[in-house]
Amino acid sequence: MLTLLFDGLAYGMLLFILSCGLAVTLGLMNFINLAHGAFAMAGGYVTVVLTNDWGVPFLLSLPIAFVATAVLGLVLERSLYVRMYEKGHLDQVLFSIGIVFVAVAGIDYVMGSQQQILNLPQFMRGRIDVFGVGIGIYRAFLIAVCGLLAVTLQLILTHTRFGSRLRASVDDRRVARGVGIRVNVIFAVTFAIGSGLAGLGGALGAEILGLDPTFPLKFMVYFLIVVSVGGTTSMLGPLCASILLGVADVLAKYYVPAVGGFVIYIVLVVVLVLRPQGLFSRMN
Repeated sequence: MLTLLFDGLAYGMLLFILSCGLAVTLGLMNFINLAHGAFAMAGGYVTVVLTNDWGVPFLLSLPIAFVATAVLGLVLERSLYVRMYEKGHLDQVLFSIGIVFVAVAGIDYVMGSQQQILNLPQFMRGRIDVFGVGIGIYRAFLIAVCGLLAVTLQLILTHTRFGSRLRASVDDRRVARGVGIRVNVIFAVTFAIGSGLAGLGGALGAEILGLDPTFPLKFMVYFLIVVSVGGTTSMLGPLCASILLGVADVLAKYYVPAVGGFVIYIVLVVVLVLRPQGLFSRMN
């Protein structure tokens, strides 16, 4: 039981790092970016190519994946996304869905349709027993990294000048510009960081979730469920939602495999009925 809870916690933390970038762009920038999974896929492929083909150490490939997808996000934000900020949500959804299909087709053409296998270093494989609980080494690494990122992001958003300027830019762009805030720069940096986080999540999740050209389509709904259940006003909401969904998913698939795949959707429906704005969003 404790081993399952640990695996569920690790899966939940992975869901968080994959979804937190979407929480940033959707909750703080008020932009619906359904192409978030495409950036996660890009980070995963960067890590696989660097680790498997070029012999780059796995731990070194992680920051490279973050930077590469952040740069990609910055380029796309300045060239394409910036034109959609003032558009309606339907336009944003259709635009970002188009980006997803372009990414899927592009990766399929360049890398092929087969699933990629990430070769983890030997010291991250296997399990260790701690007080009778089987703990996967790589899953423990995931928990540590994702927990550190969650704390760091929350501190940046709530206790830094950048976080306050970002919130001011979202609340009223005209007034923010009037007091000297460079709104375009704030949004570009925020979008780049969100894209980089997605890429880092894809790099960390390639070994557990698998990686193929349909990755953005398969996991898009999971990102949206995390953001919907947890809300978008802080990092605490998506973090708690990710852990709840991860543990529920792992336990359900083990104990009731016939309906295990539906549990996260049941959780989503219950939360949205009781708290339509998410578990940690402020009620109006």
